[in-house]
Amino acid sequence: MALTLRSSTSFINLKDSKSLKAPDGISSTISFAQMMPSCSLRVKNSTQGAQLSSGNIFTLEGNKSNKWEKVSEISIPQTSNGPKVPVFVMLPLDTITLGGKLNRPRALNASLMALKSAGVEGVMVDVWWGLVEKDGPLIYNWEGYADLVQTVKKHCLKLQAVMSFHQCGGNVGDSCSIPLPPWVLEEISKNPDLVYTDRSGRRNPEYISLGSDSLQVLRGRTPIQVYADYMRSFSNRFKDYLGDVIVEIQVGMGPCGELRYPAYPESNGTWSFPGIGEFQCYDKYMIASLKASAEAISKKDWGLGGPHDAG
Repeated sequence: MALTLRSSTSFINLKDSKSLKAPDGISSTISFAQMMPSCSLRVKNSTQGAQLSSGNIFTLEGNKSNKWEKVSEISIPQTSNGPKVPVFVMLPLDTITLGGKLNRPRALNASLMALKSAGVEGVMVDVWWGLVEKDGPLIYNWEGYADLVQTVKKHCLKLQAVMSFHQCGGNVGDSCSIPLPPWVLEEISKNPDLVYTDRSGRRNPEYISLGSDSLQVLRGRTPIQVYADYMRSFSNRFKDYLGDVIVEIQVGMGPCGELRYPAYPESNGTWSFPGIGEFQCYDKYMIASLKASAEAISKKDWGLGGPHDAG
């Protein structure tokens, strides 16, 4: 099991990297639940170092109080070979620029150095389809990510790579805008039913609808073929790092990389907290699939649209 800490913005300012020191005697504890006995990652100030500890963990209550509170207790012996959970920290969404270059390499180096000193196992990064294949079908630019992999390796860290086939921007935590590749957006403009659509006909360009996954709608290729070609190119480009530096691949399957509808879009004011989401299954390909399934079970009326009292 690995713990991934997500952050959409850079957490270290290069100018302030020497002043990051906690007051003496203050410690912080990050705890996470699991089925096995709990453990905690305890981060002390710079004069005391950082350690992964188990057993009786105490934390100071407030800056002015001298009272200690017992927060967890387990029976595992306190040895250096005890159970550990690898921690991966999410890099900023704009780690690679729109031009395909490594963003703020000096600040990144300082951040990775600090993470390594804190005992972090590695980092996670979005590998944006909208950046890598932006110049045209089957034209890939991996150079920015190649620089990142080499930088991560230099600091003896590991990398989790997320194949991000969705748009960045318009959702909670999105700090930059990375649309789908321009040539894909061109196909969407010709055929708007390629993207998720709600009952009112509003389109969402965050991700290609699952309804068209098996159709040759992207200049002779299906979306599934496009994704496969992309990942094959990634594998070929980084084959020397797979299993060594790159230790995990995650594949995004929808908006924000999640297998779901873009049911709560914030960008155009359609949705606001705490409203419920909405079905986004009204593009012509989704409707055709629903109709075929309804007819297959002799329920033609079920194939006319979604339920009137949900979503």
